[in-house]
Amino acid sequence: MAGRTITFFRGAWHEGNPPIMGPMHHAFWLASVVFDGARAFEGTTPDLDLHCARVVRSAHALGLAPMVTAPEIEELALEGVRRFEPGAALYIRPLFFAEDGWVAPDPASTAFALTIHEAPMPGPEGFTAGLSTRRRPLPGTAPVEAKASALYPNAGAALREAAARGFQNAVMLDPLGNVAEFATANLFVARGGVVETPVANGTFLDGITRRRVIALLRADGVEVVERTLSWDEVATADEVFSTGNYAKVVPVTQLEERALQPGPAFRRARELYWAFAHGGGRDR
Repeated sequence: MAGRTITFFRGAWHEGNPPIMGPMHHAFWLASVVFDGARAFEGTTPDLDLHCARVVRSAHALGLAPMVTAPEIEELALEGVRRFEPGAALYIRPLFFAEDGWVAPDPASTAFALTIHEAPMPGPEGFTAGLSTRRRPLPGTAPVEAKASALYPNAGAALREAAARGFQNAVMLDPLGNVAEFATANLFVARGGVVETPVANGTFLDGITRRRVIALLRADGVEVVERTLSWDEVATADEVFSTGNYAKVVPVTQLEERALQPGPAFRRARELYWAFAHGGGRDR
């Protein structure tokens, strides 16, 4: 997936995939890793500050002791972006992990790394999705308050299941059977000119791009409702689209057997996001 890759670790930039973790490190065998993902594309780094702040919060939530501040991470990320060709499409991934501990990580052993790699932006062509049997965890059953690596094997299982059925992504439910999100992004639907998205209930990541798109649409006069959504309501919507850092705003072109077309709500959301990104990528 990755083209050229650089990683900042222990005070220096390294090319490629440097060995920074060993089998005795706590993170290697007990998954004490949190990360975040931001994007650089077309000369922009939208909401980079918010992604850097979230990885610090995630570290605290997992019991780590981050030694780098959000502004310091942002400054490092921008320095790393400048090491690539101007306008390159990049994935920016800061992470914290524990080197020591016994089941619980030792906060004093927290380490930091920042990886930036070439990753083309997916186009607006869209993707197919099916309903998964995998469900997002309840708060209290997993570290859902953090963007923790330990949460992602379940999403990976949903993707494997979807691929076996001929789909590119999966719709995951929460433990009560309501729609939560896609395996890799937040989920939106539109019907009758109203945009709806599952209300953040602690079972899935309330994404930075999700919140940004909600705010942009509302400021544009679009009614956006956050509420509990059933699978039947999603399956019969006029439009279904996703928001997430990796691809930003992308339509669903098939949901189970039903073909869908990119619609006006998706197109407006994508237009607004791109305008926001090229306007500086921060609130004013």
